[in-house]
Amino acid sequence: MSNKTNYEYLLSDLNSLKGVGIKTQNLLKKKNINNLFDLLWKLPKSYTDRSLSTKIENLKIGENQTVTIIPQKYNFPRIRNLPNRVLCRDETGEIDCVFFNSYEGYIKKILPLGKEITVSGKINHFRNKYQLTNPKYVSEDSSLVQKVHNKYSLTDGISEKVYNKIINQIITNLPSLAEWHSNYILNKFGHISWNTAIKELHKSENIGRYKDNFYQRLAFDEIFSTFLVNSEIRKKIRKVKKKSKSINIKNQNLTINKLEFTLTSDQKKALEEINEDLKSKTKMFRLLQGDVGSGKTIVALISALNTINSGFQVAFMAPTEILAKQHYNLAKKIFSKKIRIEIISGKSIYKEKKQILKNLESNKVDIIFGTHAVFQKKVQFYKLGLIIIDEQHKFGVNQRKKLSDKGGVDCDVLLMTATPIPRTLTMTIYGDMDISIIREKPKNRKPIKTYSKLENKIDDILKFISKEINKGNQIFWVCPLIEESKKLDHSSAIKKFEFLKKNYPNQVGLLHGKTDVDTKEKILNDFLKKKFQILVSTTIIEVGIDFPNANVIIIENANKFGLSQLHQLRGRVGRGEKDSICILMLKSNLSDNAKKRINILKKTNDGFIISEEDMKIRGFGDVLGFKQSGIKNFKLADPIHNSDLFLLAENEMRRIENSNESIARFKPLIKLYDRAEIINDIA
Repeated sequence: MSNKTNYEYLLSDLNSLKGVGIKTQNLLKKKNINNLFDLLWKLPKSYTDRSLSTKIENLKIGENQTVTIIPQKYNFPRIRNLPNRVLCRDETGEIDCVFFNSYEGYIKKILPLGKEITVSGKINHFRNKYQLTNPKYVSEDSSLVQKVHNKYSLTDGISEKVYNKIINQIITNLPSLAEWHSNYILNKFGHISWNTAIKELHKSENIGRYKDNFYQRLAFDEIFSTFLVNSEIRKKIRKVKKKSKSINIKNQNLTINKLEFTLTSDQKKALEEINEDLKSKTKMFRLLQGDVGSGKTIVALISALNTINSGFQVAFMAPTEILAKQHYNLAKKIFSKKIRIEIISGKSIYKEKKQILKNLESNKVDIIFGTHAVFQKKVQFYKLGLIIIDEQHKFGVNQRKKLSDKGGVDCDVLLMTATPIPRTLTMTIYGDMDISIIREKPKNRKPIKTYSKLENKIDDILKFISKEINKGNQIFWVCPLIEESKKLDHSSAIKKFEFLKKNYPNQVGLLHGKTDVDTKEKILNDFLKKKFQILVSTTIIEVGIDFPNANVIIIENANKFGLSQLHQLRGRVGRGEKDSICILMLKSNLSDNAKKRINILKKTNDGFIISEEDMKIRGFGDVLGFKQSGIKNFKLADPIHNSDLFLLAENEMRRIENSNESIARFKPLIKLYDRAEIINDIA
């Protein structure tokens, strides 16, 4: 390597490594390993100690052992499928080195007759003689074999020997990077350098030593890089000066007073925080976070009304057309007829859609609802002042910044999420935004009663459902899989649909991930209009659609879901005035963690408590499927076990921001850990 102090070496392509060809590169890329830096986080799971050499007479059958031998004689059978053998000796006995699928030339090269060779591998016994089949390590230089070899969770097609060679090559060429942390921070980790910490991380004797300074320092680097990126985004957004909006509180309160319910104190506080942002000359970039059914939408709509009354337009984006329609209908209900409201969707008639877009551009539309189609290039606004995005899009940091830019200088951004998450995660995922939290539920919301039932008691459940249907109520029935799986013992939505259809003819609908968009919309609309009583579905019903007449949800194989996901699913009911019930169907042989999850869910309806408990049980990476949603997943840091490091990172970030320190020294950290395009202009 020409310049060992250059962090860019670590971002080199895999083909810069010796002995790594196209095949190995492709195998690594399947595991999302695209450069040298990515390889550093594939940590050893265990190790094999090959450092001690054993004489043949002392070999132990079934164990990995290292032995120095002298090859005596080759036996290369001419019959296909028979193995090649090499008879070897030391002063205490004989052993056969056996090779399947290896060529004579290769065997003669690695085991030349009469030369002292060190070999290592698993020892077997065959026909009263020791045997070593396909030895893992073979070398004339005993020091290359006689050492501790780390064992990794390997990609198919890459041997332990090859993987160790790759990792050792990177560790050997590891650049000595200039330190980016202050003495105060370094003192917390015993002044260990990044370079030394990485080397310690890969030593076999350090496996599992999560509390040691090398591990803690690297976990902190990971957390702090995220805080740096979020801080830079906040700075960039705050630099944008916009026209402030004038909020007419009298008009706002006229609308609020006409509502059929009273706003909670949390809703009022959130509204005040949003109003302050709208009035300021700095662009709003705010997250409105609240539990299922906490009343975020009404707060967002009143914020939209205040923006419209200030002379601006509003765009409201929802994840599905049916949810966009639900928001649109609520706006029509609570806004005065003077407010010009429109909705566009994929189903909109071309002529109508064209006219709506024309009206939008000429300021004849105040607020437009829709899915992501609202932000297509051809959609032009006259004076866009606020973008509201419903949470299910789960935008990453870069996407949120681009969205904010698209709205223009005077456009504020409000993101809504019905995903209560622990503070450490909120700091990481939404650290680029200001946050308003609604914890309190509206007084008319009744808590959902949650029960567990063994699946062999399905007859009891069917009797209960029949009673509910006779009362005119509707039921969600959730199954984990679409079709039967031979590998997994889960219920199938299709199979359950067929079963229930026999018991309740013409009263059951089916919805799953393979249902096309148009059919899905029709099924949901039919259910909303009470054309059938039971909707059998996979988890795609999680989105926040209101079905006020559905007051029962049955979740099969409930132990297979995480706590937060069960809570989100449960939130599909309890949106009307009736008492609502959630039944968790279970198998009898539950794991301890599954029992914990079910008991927590039965005790509380508070999503924030549930998310904390979920993270403790499952680990942060899997809460609500964050791994699948593109939200940052740390390699070392853990928001539960490293909450002290998150707090330290938050305090250090605040110190740097308050002192207006340059973050130029952190450029390698940001480039390595976040590769953030958003702040590519760091000096």
